[in-house]
Amino acid sequence: MKVKDPSLYNEDLAPLKKEKRNWNWLNYTTVWMGMVHNIVAYETAGSLLGLGMSVWQALATVITANIILILAMWLNSAAGAKYGIPFPVLIRASFGYKGAQLPIIIRAFVAIFWFAVQAYLGSKAVGAVLGALIPGWNGLSSIHFIGLGLNDALAVALFWILHAWVISHGMERVKFFELWAGPLVIVLGLALVIWAITVSNGLGPLFDEPSQLTGGAFWSAFGISVTGLIGTWATLILNIPDFTRFARSQKDQVIGQAIGLPGTAIIFSIMSIITTSGTIIAFGRPIWDPVELLQQFGNPFVLFLGAFALLIATLSVNVAANVVSPAYDLVNLFPQKLNFVKAGLISIVVALFFAPWLWYNNSATIFNVLGAIGGALGPVAGIMIADYYMVARGKYDLASFYKKDGLYAYKNGWNVKALIALVIGLIASFIGLIIPALKELYTYSWFLGIGFGAISYIFLMKSEKISNSNFENVETTI
Repeated sequence: MKVKDPSLYNEDLAPLKKEKRNWNWLNYTTVWMGMVHNIVAYETAGSLLGLGMSVWQALATVITANIILILAMWLNSAAGAKYGIPFPVLIRASFGYKGAQLPIIIRAFVAIFWFAVQAYLGSKAVGAVLGALIPGWNGLSSIHFIGLGLNDALAVALFWILHAWVISHGMERVKFFELWAGPLVIVLGLALVIWAITVSNGLGPLFDEPSQLTGGAFWSAFGISVTGLIGTWATLILNIPDFTRFARSQKDQVIGQAIGLPGTAIIFSIMSIITTSGTIIAFGRPIWDPVELLQQFGNPFVLFLGAFALLIATLSVNVAANVVSPAYDLVNLFPQKLNFVKAGLISIVVALFFAPWLWYNNSATIFNVLGAIGGALGPVAGIMIADYYMVARGKYDLASFYKKDGLYAYKNGWNVKALIALVIGLIASFIGLIIPALKELYTYSWFLGIGFGAISYIFLMKSEKISNSNFENVETTI
């Protein structure tokens, strides 16, 4: 019996050695700060006011979503920290080494989609900086290229190149880049909050803006907004092991994520909501696009500093949240041909074909897209969590992840029961779109997906003859 199959193994997929598991709680805090302090997170929180919510309603929505998020993150983080292996390897335990490719491809597709969205929004900050520095830059907008003005197209290209520079040095550069990128955006957020309080003559008027949603209208908006906010991080719920595999200890990743995700995410969302409320008072309408808001001040110095902070923030989140995951996914698909850096560079090239500048527009679109993403990935998260805690009882056979005749071979590499559970979860997620009479259920697509995916997987696996309970040694040599 082979110890490891080369089609399932390379250095990026192998369990990390102890000396490389050196991320402490501060690293996880700053990584999450870098990920949550970004333009999409700012716009998503601020656009709650655009949906008609009051400040208090928006805050309640954000807090609820983040509490649910951290619970899901914690549940799916433990195995990565325990075994030192990434998501594409861990998911072989539930789907089989061949069956795992299906959720891996879905997750990679969604992550690359998000990369495209974030990169486009970040390129607007690049364009704002260049417009403030280079005379005649904005005049290039009269020349059109791939659906963009030439200035915007050049900004997109420059921002893509910046991503390639960060990716080119692997995960270590990601860790150190995140260490200072996240805190920088807090400074910008605080400055905008101070402006909002000043223009409103105190916090009172900001929180007194009435809600346009009452009764059933609010609860419908609340449901789709919570689902949408969770959908923002639906890919990270799956591939959080790609980060926690570097953890020095379980305690480090638990504490670091607790501070970084619900902690700084809620604070940043509060900043966004307060600032957006201030724009209603100052300009008579909610402005949740931070680049547009900075341009309203008419001060080149303010625009330059603010846009630079947004540029760093978006670069930070895009690499950590939307390049790391598809890079590992592609390495898993072609372990003998790709490594992390090559796969990451391929991911950002593919992302260009999503062309978000042709369709990205308003708050309603944001939440509809986020809801669909959450609904698609929720069942996979449910199956992974159910497999680790309920089926495997917290014990995996490390060697079997890299063998075609091991515990996770199932039938020719496919666990048909996991695929059935995935289909059941997807039907539950999108039943509201399939049957008009049940359209309200689509509001909770992620919850239905993760719940039905997990429950159906547990039920189907009860008859599974193979048990993981005999594998006590979590440090099996491969």
